[in-house]
Amino acid sequence: MEAANRVVPTSGLGAVEVAVQGVVQGVGFRPFVYRLARRLGLSGWVSNDTQGVCIHAEGPLRQLARFEELLAEQAPPAAAVTGVASVPARPAGHASFRILPSRRDEGARPGDACLVRVPPDRAACPECRRETANPADRRHGYPFTTCTDCGPRYSILRRMPYDRPDTTMAGFPLCPACRAEYEGPDHRRFHAQPIACPDCGPRVALWGPTGREMGTGPDAVRRAAGLLREGRVLALKGLGGFQLLVRADSSEAVARLRQRKGRPTKPLAVMVPTLAAAARLAEVGPTERGLLTSPENPIVLLRRRSGAEASLVREVAPRLEEVGLLLPTTPLHHLLLAEVDFAVVTTSGNRSEEPILTDERELPGPLAEVADAFLVHDRPIARRVDDSVVRAASAGPVVLRLARGYAPLPLLALERWMGRHAASPGTPRAVLAVGAHQKAAVALWTGTQAVLSPHAGDLDSPQTRAAFEGLAQGLADLYGCVVGAVACDLHPDYFSTRWAGRLGLPLVPVQHHHAHAVACLVEHDLLDEEVLAFAWDGTGYGPDGTVWGGEALLARLTEYERVASLRPFPLPGNEAAVREPARVALALLAEALGTEAVLNDAGLLARLGLSAAKARTLLRLVERGVNAPWTSSVGRLFDAVAALLLPVGKVSYEGEAATRLESLAAGGAVGGYPLPLTAPALPSSVSGAGQERPHGDWGPLLRALLADLRCGVSVDVIAARFHQALADWAAAVASLRPGPAVVLGGGCFQNALLLERTRAALAEGGRRVYHAGRIPPGDGGLAAGQLAVALGRLLEGQCGEASIQQRAPLEYSGR
Repeated sequence: MEAANRVVPTSGLGAVEVAVQGVVQGVGFRPFVYRLARRLGLSGWVSNDTQGVCIHAEGPLRQLARFEELLAEQAPPAAAVTGVASVPARPAGHASFRILPSRRDEGARPGDACLVRVPPDRAACPECRRETANPADRRHGYPFTTCTDCGPRYSILRRMPYDRPDTTMAGFPLCPACRAEYEGPDHRRFHAQPIACPDCGPRVALWGPTGREMGTGPDAVRRAAGLLREGRVLALKGLGGFQLLVRADSSEAVARLRQRKGRPTKPLAVMVPTLAAAARLAEVGPTERGLLTSPENPIVLLRRRSGAEASLVREVAPRLEEVGLLLPTTPLHHLLLAEVDFAVVTTSGNRSEEPILTDERELPGPLAEVADAFLVHDRPIARRVDDSVVRAASAGPVVLRLARGYAPLPLLALERWMGRHAASPGTPRAVLAVGAHQKAAVALWTGTQAVLSPHAGDLDSPQTRAAFEGLAQGLADLYGCVVGAVACDLHPDYFSTRWAGRLGLPLVPVQHHHAHAVACLVEHDLLDEEVLAFAWDGTGYGPDGTVWGGEALLARLTEYERVASLRPFPLPGNEAAVREPARVALALLAEALGTEAVLNDAGLLARLGLSAAKARTLLRLVERGVNAPWTSSVGRLFDAVAALLLPVGKVSYEGEAATRLESLAAGGAVGGYPLPLTAPALPSSVSGAGQERPHGDWGPLLRALLADLRCGVSVDVIAARFHQALADWAAAVASLRPGPAVVLGGGCFQNALLLERTRAALAEGGRRVYHAGRIPPGDGGLAAGQLAVALGRLLEGQCGEASIQQRAPLEYSGR
């Protein structure tokens, strides 16, 4: 926060104009200012505008000084004040203090270097929940009870400033009782924009599969609960889109949902009514408890309790020890769960690979073959937003999916960095970064503010691509921006890259793993530092024509040097190898043991589920260099090891094999397999052959792993040793680059065990170690890194890829 730096007289009368920036709209900030001014005996006014909150206050100078101090110190819990600027003003003789209508002019005023923050949605607060449950309260049983501390924000917002006429609540005029609360300075709904009640607000209804109304109000909720008890699939219109619900204690009901939705094995989230109910199903520690009960209300990944199968069937998260739980988000969720005595599967309201549905007018439509009934309401959703997903790690929470409650996420360090580096005259005022192809999200520099959007999904279907385009354009419109340049991934076949190229704007391509590294720099305010970055994931396009994914980069904001990687290996069948991990394992084994040795080992092929004929055909692809690209991917190495330890077959979602391997791994201290740091020449079929970059040689690892398998070592110990091997390899690379801080990014660091062991191995050398947390480590955070790289390069007057000038070669360790 910036404070005014001036000497303030302590006697006499005066006036000030104050500008406050940050998350200060939609969080009860104007009512707070009103009460504070009244308490201090000041007169004047407060208003929202497109820059934040503007205040004119007059009265005793001592009280004015105190007023400025308390603006940030005592701000409402949901507020985040990032700047306070004030200038002396001429007293206007106001008799009282008032809240004025929002101002739309963008004339000069103190502090207009920062646009207003868009407020995220917040879960129902305890006070609103108590009112909804109280038979004596006029909002008893009302599904849309909110106040200044909770309720919809981003999802109902059409434009800023955040005022009721600019939200989807504009079509619900306040009744006299709600108007009195809205205008009552001592009421907690004083200027609460989404305020409503049964007499004037949105209403809920239950529709049958053809759209016929089956009930309204409390009766609709009771009937919906009855359908859940019968094992039916219910589509519920939530805060940011439809959700699909079934009872979580019924294998039959869960199987019905999976079959209809086209989601055979991917884990499903589960909503529970209370924290106590969550603790009966899973292990809930202090960090997890805080996440579950936070206003952000994410899905939290928890280790399930043994013996909980009667209440939480295994089919919810097949072959995994973790399950995602969340508490009810809105009063409607609370009311529904109060009617049933079981936990409820709660997943996005769509068919697989499509965006979540937001408009009940499109029903039954896309969900006609999935849901048996629809619990709808007539409050429009302006902006689609899914549930956020978070997991607790020993080093702190890691956001896996950035969405409701967290997004749009301010990138404050990038804003500060831009503030320190004045833009050149030719730098576009607004820059958009379009992320990757999977877990798509965009990031935007508005000229004064940097934000990361909510998760949009994987860009495989026409529907999701259209939603992605709408998200990108909608974010720019919300912040009033005309985009002047676009950052994208190097991969030429990503939809996001092709879409960016069609915009006809200056394009800044950013290497995938460099963007992962820089996203960590943004999160931890390291944008002026050089760091050693470990960027580990499944797939990223490398400038050398290979698929990267197990990288150690010496990285700065605008440039990087690839200082080490995993030893490359082929992917027989290209994308088919991603879906069938046994293909990856076969290629690795052939490289480590020899082709004929593998083909003649019937037991090994049986373990992989491959016939000798199919194995020979796949290895011929490698020999001929046909449809068998080379990769250095840690994610694919995870797949190969999972194929050796588990019956994997075909995976149905990204990271399935790796997630199962992590779930399998035993806790406690174990020694890692050998993963020596060597420098062999690359295979002749790999672009850039002959480079002497050090590699993590997985050959000894595989041979030791196979020896353990043949000796009967338990697979949970083998899985743990594999994780430790990767952590030890990172420490070995870091030991050759003493000095710089280390950052960990990329989708592999969603794995809590890998993250914790890698941090521990690196910390033994006394290094500063940072990891992606608030910004997702996977591709959902990629746009944040792309945006920062693009801004840095545009300020330097260059757009293309840049590499740090090659330095003295590393000394290699043959451990």
